[in-house]
Order: sequence, then structure tokens, then C-alpha cells
Amino acid sequence: MQPNRLYFIDALRAFAILMMLQGHFIDTLLNPIYRDNTNAIYNIWTYFRGITAPVFFTISGLVFAYLLLRAYAKGDDKPRIKKGLFRGLLLLVIGYSLRVNLKSWIDGYFSPYILVIDVLQCIGLALILLVFLHILFRKHSYLFSVVLFSIGCLCFVTEPLYRTLTLENIPKFIANYMTKTNGSVFTILPWFGYSAFGALLSTVFFRHAHKSRFKVFTIISFFILGSLLIYQSSWLLIKLYEITDIELFEMSAKFNYLFSRLGNVLVLFGVFYTFERFLKQSLIVKIGEKTLSIYVIHFILLYGSFTGYGLKRFFNQSLDPTEAIIGAILFMIVVCIISFYYAKTNAFVYNLIRKMTDRFKN
Repeated sequence: MQPNRLYFIDALRAFAILMMLQGHFIDTLLNPIYRDNTNAIYNIWTYFRGITAPVFFTISGLVFAYLLLRAYAKGDDKPRIKKGLFRGLLLLVIGYSLRVNLKSWIDGYFSPYILVIDVLQCIGLALILLVFLHILFRKHSYLFSVVLFSIGCLCFVTEPLYRTLTLENIPKFIANYMTKTNGSVFTILPWFGYSAFGALLSTVFFRHAHKSRFKVFTIISFFILGSLLIYQSSWLLIKLYEITDIELFEMSAKFNYLFSRLGNVLVLFGVFYTFERFLKQSLIVKIGEKTLSIYVIHFILLYGSFTGYGLKRFFNQSLDPTEAIIGAILFMIVVCIISFYYAKTNAFVYNLIRKMTDRFKN
């Protein structure tokens, strides 16, 4: 069996990174007086912006686990495991470094802002966790699928239990991965749930992608399962509460954004998988190969990593809708151009760090 490259994933990743660029730009620079929850256009923008992070986490789990499974099938997954651990640790380091303000450090002020957890640290930790799960269950493929499904469901259903977690007596370096009290944008729970579901999808693709009717069946399944999660997951949780009398199901149903967002992700998967043949060798696929570089560049330009001078410093919450939309389009274009000409692929960042670590070893 020779699993094929999943080109639609690169295209979907490109879509997600572009949505992230415009989302961060507009959210950071749009004047609050224009944030009108009664405006249909604003609500649509907010809704689609909320899909971006679930897409990223699901894709990261899918691609990473898929590569591990493919390496194991070839008889030697040790290099891939080492590479995966390195990549996970690298994402942790980059995530922290993007919040460094060298100017304030020179002035002698070290802000706890550097300990805030964002998407890169969570994805990095998720990859490390998936490596260990792969090591434990690589010889038992179907059991691995069951474990991943169970972990994903547990992360989502138990969200009410840790939603307001504070962890005041735990060092912030650790606590910030579990609580948003200190300013963390993302926490490992519930977001690892999306990575687990992504890894679950990778086991399905790896076992069956070579079959003749797999693509048609999978596309239909994406749309059906996605729609059920969007419109019926709360109903199912309520039914589970009525059957089991476990209040956690009811609590989860009343604030059910995790399963519904997973449904959004699956529908997007279905759309991009449907049009995969039109996306191969396209510009959007090439953008999808540069997501890390794009993320780093956008963070520096927008939030002023290292220098403290970014667009936020000069235009924070000051733009009207027209200025924000035009600015977001220009911002996406500029960031992508920089990534194409100065960071050929994500490998640019990885190889740079590898050279530095190799020199340190020598």
C-alpha cells in the first residue's frame, strides 16, 4: 500500500492561514465601535474566524500522525519520531520567542507576557503527545483509533470542568497551558481534542486511501458527519444526559461549541477534498506549505515581536471597516510575498534552527 499525498490538506491549511491573517489584522486594528453583533456581515466574519483554530489543530494532528504511520509502515519510524519531537519542541521555543521584547529586556524589565501560551505552544505540545501515543499504540492500529476517538471526546465533553480553572498555586509556566487566567490565548485542553480527532482521521486515510471508492465515500461522510455535529451534537449530549443522568453531558450541551466547530472542520474537509484535483500545483497549495513562516512573519509585523514596534502599536483599534478590510488584504499579500521570497518553505525555519543546534553540539 502506498498512501498518496493529501493535497487538499495543503490547500485547506492555506485557507486557514489566510483566514488567520485577516482575522488577526481586523480583530486587532478595527475600532470597537464597529463591532456590531446585530450586523449580519460582522457575525458571518466572526463565525468563520472561529473556525480557523479548530482547522489548524485538526490538520496538525492529521498530517503529523499520518507521517508517523507511513514511516512505521516502511519499517523505520525512529527518524520520524525524533523529527517529530524536535518539531514539537521547536514550536514551543518559537511560540515563546515571539513574545520576547528585546527593548524592554535591555531596559531591565522582564514581562510575564512571555509565559502566555498561544497556538504554537499548544500545537507543539500536541505533537509531542501524539508521538508518545504513537509509540504506545503503533502496533495496534485499530486500538490507536479508539484511543484517539476517546481522548477527543473526553477533551470536549469535560470542558465545563476546566473552563474556569485558575491553578493559582502552580507556577505560571505550567499553569498557563491549562488556564487562561494569566492571559493565555489557547490552552492544551480542549484544543488537543482537535489534534486527536485529526490523528484519528489519519488512521482512516492511511488504512483506506488506496481503495477505489474511498474518496467519494469519505467526502460524503465528511458532509454528513459534519452536518450532524453542527446541528445535532447538542441534542445527542442531552439524550446522553437523559439516559445516564450524568450532568456533565447537559453542561456540555448548553455550551457546545467544540463539537459544532469540529463539524465545521469536517464540512470544510469535504469541500476541499471535493475540489482537490483543481488545487494540485496551485498557488494556494504552495501557501499551505509555508504556514509556519507566514505565522512568524505576521506575528512580527502585526504584534511587534522582539522590537515592540508592530502595526498594533500604531493603529490599535483605530481603523474603520473599509480601512480594516483593505488593510487586511494588503497585509495578507505582503506577508505571503515575504514568505515566498525570504522563507522558501517551513523548512527555512526548521533548517535554520537545526544549523544553530548543530553548531552548538560541535
